[in-house]
Amino acid sequence: MKRIMFSVFCLVVSTLSFAQKDTLRVMAYNSLYYGSGCQGSNGLYHGYLKTIVAYTNPDILSLEKMGAIKLSADDKYGTAPVGFADSIIQYSLNVAFPGRYAHCPYSNFSKTNNMSVVFYDQRKLGFVSIVSTYSNITDFNTYKLYYKDPNLAHTHDTTFLYIIPNHAMSGDEFADVRGIQIREVMRHTKKHFSGLPNMINLGDFNVRSSTESFYQILTNPEDPNFRFFDPPFFPDRKLIYPATWDHDPLYADYFTTSTRESANIPNPCGTGGGGKNWYDHIFLSSWIVNNANYIKYIPNSYRTIGNDGHRFKISINNKNTIINTSAPAEVIDALYQMSNKYPVMLELEVTSNINGVSPKDPEITVDNAVAKEDISVTNPVGDHLEIFFPENMKGQEITVECFDNAGKVKMNKTKTISDLKMQLRCNLPAGEYTLKIVGHHNVMTEIKINKE
Repeated sequence: MKRIMFSVFCLVVSTLSFAQKDTLRVMAYNSLYYGSGCQGSNGLYHGYLKTIVAYTNPDILSLEKMGAIKLSADDKYGTAPVGFADSIIQYSLNVAFPGRYAHCPYSNFSKTNNMSVVFYDQRKLGFVSIVSTYSNITDFNTYKLYYKDPNLAHTHDTTFLYIIPNHAMSGDEFADVRGIQIREVMRHTKKHFSGLPNMINLGDFNVRSSTESFYQILTNPEDPNFRFFDPPFFPDRKLIYPATWDHDPLYADYFTTSTRESANIPNPCGTGGGGKNWYDHIFLSSWIVNNANYIKYIPNSYRTIGNDGHRFKISINNKNTIINTSAPAEVIDALYQMSNKYPVMLELEVTSNINGVSPKDPEITVDNAVAKEDISVTNPVGDHLEIFFPENMKGQEITVECFDNAGKVKMNKTKTISDLKMQLRCNLPAGEYTLKIVGHHNVMTEIKINKE
């Protein structure tokens, strides 16, 4: 009996002595208002996504620029049905891999028409919390996941992974707005962390070059404890700084915009022009690059799915030059149909924790997890109305609409926020009105005002 017990003990010790390896495939994909019906029926697009997921096999999938999912039946801001994320799992993801996926909670404090939703492999990962939310045109949530370490029952210790999905403001003229958005995301990140843990900052940043202010904020910050790395530059060292990839075929391997030559084919939802820019990135914290806490980037695993490097100013399925064989034909077609953006993807290696020893996560407990600065409006005096904006809204283009109680438009003006106080002329008779301030994608505020 002693020999049997000793043998069992040795087997347990042997099992725990060798750290197991696992792989996490991470994918970011601008899904072009998926769920809103912008391109076609949701059932059709569930099928396209199923084909893409069956091929790419992601463990973490960030879908940016989805149609904003209604948070309730009377949600007037949502453009996708209530519970649409569950429909994606039921009719798309779990058709590809049954029983595998779950999704993180989502929010719409911005009152916008699109949002980002993170899906994950629930066999490998578990959801912990939304650490913080910053709201500016869209919501930027920081999600906390944990790795389901096979030794968890023994060590009572595991590895956390934080995900920030992004969809920054698009347009050449809105580089300053993108800078404000990401600067504020990082400012709020610093409220919740003393340094970057295992963290991934990913999505569609609409960035044209490495010199854009927000790109510098992420990759060359004043505080090196909050530095992110863009894998093709480091650690892969395939590219060097400074870099301007806007319409430069030198970066064709990395282009994510557009999968389509025409803005109207296969539908008018989205941009055309073929491959010409690299908007979508996956930034990694130094902990992941340096394997500081059981998760590390697998070198040279970063790639643009469906881009064979020959798509400069032509579509993903153009056969007039070189046939795209970087993925099966049905996947190429699904990518063309699903969105005007290519997905980007990389792989991480996870080492199991065999002894319960790990560095302390630099997360700081902060009570207020939601950061949203509101617009204030004064009641009209004479023929003038004053609107006060928070500084982080500078540079944004807005439309100010005023309605009487019968719903008749009494004022409609489009302006760019250049100062924190905006004064508008509005000749209104005495009465109560509804003032609505609308951005490119969202309703910034909707309030009642009184003219005496």
